[in-house]
Amino acid sequence: MSSDGARPRLVLATHNKGKLRELRELLRGQVPGLDVDTQVIDASAAGAPDVAETGVTFAENSLLKARAVAEATGLVAIADDSGLAVDVLGGAPGIFSARWAGRHGDDAANLQLLLAQLADVPDEHRGAAFVCAAALASPASDSVPANEVVQYGQLEGTLLREPRGDGGFGYDPILQPKGMDRSCAELSAEEKNAISHRGQAFRALLPAIVEALK
Repeated sequence: MSSDGARPRLVLATHNKGKLRELRELLRGQVPGLDVDTQVIDASAAGAPDVAETGVTFAENSLLKARAVAEATGLVAIADDSGLAVDVLGGAPGIFSARWAGRHGDDAANLQLLLAQLADVPDEHRGAAFVCAAALASPASDSVPANEVVQYGQLEGTLLREPRGDGGFGYDPILQPKGMDRSCAELSAEEKNAISHRGQAFRALLPAIVEALK
C-alpha cells in the first residue's frame, strides 16, 4: 500500500486528498513511531468501500464511516463529517454542505449557489461556522475490545460576498474567521490547521489515536 513497504496503521475514511494532507500535517510528530507519509493512508489506498452518509448529524456520519472502514480493513480508522452552518439558514447547508448544489463534491457550484442565496443578506447577519465531528473506530482484537470516540471542533466567522484566496477547499474562500481579515483560503496550511474546525476536532481526538496505535 506504500512505496517503501511500511505497513499502514491508520486509515482516514475519505477519498479527499486535501483532508488527507491536513490530517498528515496534524499528526506529524504527534504519535511516536508513526510515519505519517506512509502509514497514514486514505480509503482508496486501503481498498475500503465508500460509505453512505445516512446519518442526520455530523457525529452519526463520522462514526458510520470510521466504523465501516475499520471493519473492512482491520486497521484503526478515523473519519470526519464537517460542513458549513450558516446562521440565517438555520444551520444549513450543514450535513448537506458537500452536495448543496445537487452534485457531491462540486465545490465551485456549492459555493456559488450559497453566495446567490445570501446575496441580499446584510454583512451584520452573515455569521457562519465550519463545524466538524471527528470519529475514531478501533477494531476489536483477541485482547482489546472495539472502541469508538467522537470529538468536535468549530470555527466561527463571517461569510464574504465573493471568494478570496486559492488555498484550502470547499467553502474556505468565503469564510473569514472571527478576528481575522483574510478568508480561510488565504491562510497558510499552518495558520489554517491552528484554528480550523477539523484541526480542533482531530487535536481533541489525538489522545484516542495515540492510545489506539500503541
